Amino acid sequence: MRILLFFDLPVERASDRRAYSKFRKNLINDGFIMMQKSVYVKLVLNNTDVNTIKKRVNKYKPKKGVIQILTITEKQFNSIEFLIGEKNMQALDSTERLVII
Repeated sequence: MRILLFFDLPVERASDRRAYSKFRKNLINDGFIMMQKSVYVKLVLNNTDVNTIKKRVNKYKPKKGVIQILTITEKQFNSIEFLIGEKNMQALDSTERLVII
């Protein structure tokens, strides 16, 4: 499964820009990879992981703006059509997981 996270945050004031930057850094720390400027994606194993990620994002979300989360299957994700531009192989096709025992 993949989590697609879309956001539109204000950046008019310095405080808004700080909130945007902090939110983006938290997304990256949670393992999200940028697909487009305000679209991030994360590979997850199951619905339990999806719920955990949603709770974490909810804790560090900024007070202003719009944030949306969409969960899709790998089959749906792989059916994305590129009308212009190229696929970022690192961000979109990586299904590798690191396991340390």
